[in-house]
Amino acid sequence: MAKNSGKTVALNHLIGEAFNLGLKIGILSTGRDGESVDVLTETEKPRIFVEEGTIVVTTSSLLSISDATVEIMKVTDYRTPLGNILIGKVKVSGYLQISGPQTAKDIKDISNILIDLGADMVIIDGAIDRKFSAAPSISEATILATGAVLSRDMNRVIEETAHLVNLFKLPSIVNSKERKIIEGLMDRGEIAIIDRDLNVEILDIKTALSGGRIIGESLQDDSKYIVITGSLINKTLEDIILTTDKYKNVDIVISDGTKVFISPKDWIRYQRYGINVKVLYPINLVAVTLNPFAPQGYYFDPEEFLSRTRYYVKDIPVVDLMLGGM
Repeated sequence: MAKNSGKTVALNHLIGEAFNLGLKIGILSTGRDGESVDVLTETEKPRIFVEEGTIVVTTSSLLSISDATVEIMKVTDYRTPLGNILIGKVKVSGYLQISGPQTAKDIKDISNILIDLGADMVIIDGAIDRKFSAAPSISEATILATGAVLSRDMNRVIEETAHLVNLFKLPSIVNSKERKIIEGLMDRGEIAIIDRDLNVEILDIKTALSGGRIIGESLQDDSKYIVITGSLINKTLEDIILTTDKYKNVDIVISDGTKVFISPKDWIRYQRYGINVKVLYPINLVAVTLNPFAPQGYYFDPEEFLSRTRYYVKDIPVVDLMLGGM
């Protein structure tokens, strides 16, 4: 959810657990990770320790300043600000900096290459403002890292965390015929209204960002779904609400929970108005990790932070890896 939220601690924990289970893993980052000092915030951060046999994605510039010995398996045509992406196997365990592609398609392609090269499991190290790596089209499971760095107010941290958890858990379209129709619309980037007989009206708008009024004017008494490709934002919903009240009997369908860009308070308000949102591809959120310490020097009581977050985040394990236990 932010830099210094404990993501690298969670990554190192996963690497260690996988090694203990005898799993061969591949790791890549949607940004850069493993440096001892964050290049943007200039704060200390944990380094990444990779075990022998791990398949890693990095660049030549990062490999030259890493402790681990890595055998290059593949030099790719994918580029990052740090140079071309290299894929290698760790021959001597040690600390390593990782990097990787920055688009959803490239991340998926690189992940598949790692599996083809023998990885039993691929761990994708996400980055702030790149929640798309949680999209089910890319990853089969997601762990969300959150912490005190978000705010000095514990209530606000928990509120924002619970909000994102709820977005990741949005209900999905289960009817196979409906899914097939909606999937086709999304693949073609079309915004549409679907009625209860599954007739489709494709709207003549390129994006829903400024098309809320047209969407609202197109709703009928028998409308069942509004299919929106791309992001779901305040303006779209506000314009629909101002145009018609027929939206209350309709489900808005988006690709997945990473496409919602609405604050917790506004989201609750829209739900009270009768806005219903479903997803085509549900996100498999398997855990939330907590970091009660912020680099600015303040911190929350770890036990209180853990217990209060668990109270508001239901049905998903919430853990503080430094405290240990579940």
